Amino acid sequence: MKLGYQTNTWGGVVGHPAGVTSVKDLYYWTPGSLEQAVKEIADAGFAGIELFDGNLMTYEDRPAEFRNLLQQHGQKLVGVYTGANFIFADIWKEELYKIEKVAKLAAECGAEHLVLGGGAIRATGILDSDFEALAESLQGAAQVADKYGLVPSYHPHLGTMVQAPDQLDRIMKLTNISLCPDTAHIEAGGGDPVAVIRKYIDRIRYVHYKDYGSGNFLPLGEGGQNFAEMTRILRAHDYDGWITVELDSHDDPYRGAVISRKYLREQCDFH
Repeated sequence: MKLGYQTNTWGGVVGHPAGVTSVKDLYYWTPGSLEQAVKEIADAGFAGIELFDGNLMTYEDRPAEFRNLLQQHGQKLVGVYTGANFIFADIWKEELYKIEKVAKLAAECGAEHLVLGGGAIRATGILDSDFEALAESLQGAAQVADKYGLVPSYHPHLGTMVQAPDQLDRIMKLTNISLCPDTAHIEAGGGDPVAVIRKYIDRIRYVHYKDYGSGNFLPLGEGGQNFAEMTRILRAHDYDGWITVELDSHDDPYRGAVISRKYLREQCDFH
């Protein structure tokens, strides 16, 4: 298995303001220094990065510059995270347009994974039909990822219609898309990340590790999650892909990465 790290700790998580009036331009965005993030992720001992679609798209007209940044620090582009509402037919073509632009550039920059998050909650609540709409859209997005040689995975997330265990089970039954379990979001949504990994191990091709405690996302080892058992399950099923550590914010992003890397080395036998 290989270890990566998300760049969003260096600046946090926001949305691109253009998306307020233009769905096709609605990207996730980390406003910090990507150059600093890549350097410090490498210095902390990780082999690759994941980043948001909006940060990747700033290199749309200069992909060689992005590839050179990764090469300079010996990093692999593991994956790109993108999201959408997915359930509104009127805007789905615009969302898919965005997803295809991201997938194309991600592949050009050497990515392996396209991570898909979302599934809007209506002002009036979730409709039964929303799960069918989400499933259909995810299948369409997965086809786009396949077109560019990327592995598509669905990422359950707080604030979407797939955060609770029964919601995850429902969407998994309606699709054949791979699952990217985010361990903290699963727990925060009322689930057990160990049980989810065990249950869906045959559909897991990419993993996010993130610790959780007292309502906060934390560096690995500072919350209550059993990453040693999760890692044992993955190894027992010959999982040889990437595990990416994610931490939405930290007072000292580099220190947060070092804490997690040390924990993985000492508690999960990642040397």
